[in-house]
Amino acid sequence: MNQKFGTPYYIAPEVLKKKYDEKCDVWSIGVIMYILLCGYPPFNGQNDKVIMEKVAKGAYNLVGPEWDSVSNEAKRLLKKLLEYDPEKRISAEQALNDPWIKHKVGIKELDKPLAVNALKNLKTFRVKIFVFSFKI
Repeated sequence: MNQKFGTPYYIAPEVLKKKYDEKCDVWSIGVIMYILLCGYPPFNGQNDKVIMEKVAKGAYNLVGPEWDSVSNEAKRLLKKLLEYDPEKRISAEQALNDPWIKHKVGIKELDKPLAVNALKNLKTFRVKIFVFSFKI
């Protein structure tokens, strides 16, 4: 694929370079997982340009009170999903077979304090719903 399409928060770095494959969707899943775990995006900014500059660098952190109660297994999976190099990034199938996913499938009870904190963060996070494209 060789066009830039997507929303700034979820777009993979390789999409910005116009050279990507299905692994860009794995990146987007990582962004969604990040937001679900802490309530805010890994790449944030005042406008789309700033967000995309941060995405292009691919630097994020797992630091803060929201991350204190997130398991190391979840963080490991997140790092695999948000691997900057698509050649090293796991596939969707590998993600589904990750030990954290396999373990969580059997869990029936929710960690309420973690969920409440993440939901508070989600309420303050407003996503711009639009798709952008660039001329090639």
